[in-house]
Amino acid sequence: MTRLPKSITLAAAALAASVTFAACGEQKIEVSKSDTSEYRPAQLFKERCAGCHTFKQAGTHGSAANIRTRERTDGPNFNVRHECTERVLYAIQNGGFSGAIMPGNIIVGEDAKLVAQFVAKYAGSEAGDRPEGTGDASNGYSCTSLRSDTGTTGGDDVTQDDPGDNTGGN
Repeated sequence: MTRLPKSITLAAAALAASVTFAACGEQKIEVSKSDTSEYRPAQLFKERCAGCHTFKQAGTHGSAANIRTRERTDGPNFNVRHECTERVLYAIQNGGFSGAIMPGNIIVGEDAKLVAQFVAKYAGSEAGDRPEGTGDASNGYSCTSLRSDTGTTGGDDVTQDDPGDNTGGN
């Protein structure tokens, strides 16, 4: 058996590695760079939140795209979950709702407000229409909804079929 020269073997290994890493790639932010009011918060989200949150518009996929293999640190998938500005801003300022994993004040000041508005505007892009009344506490709906195989559920464990039952918690 003939051995390949060392230089060819190294070149082949380098090519294989570059193809492998290129295939991993990085998702791109899906809002226009020319629209700075949209691009800046998307960029901030990608820089500070990408490790835990999936959000197509910011080009992020959390720590794993597959829910079965994801890490415990994964935060909500904003592609399938509607959120309102107030809840997102609260989570940014207070380290989420459990306070156990997400660092508080990961983004501060006006930047925090911009990111909260950006998330609220685009969250739920794969969840279908935002349920009517979402965000209106007076009719029993929270400002969060999540689409699943069993229907649409409010973030406070309020199903949209029974808006009067507001006993659940996050």
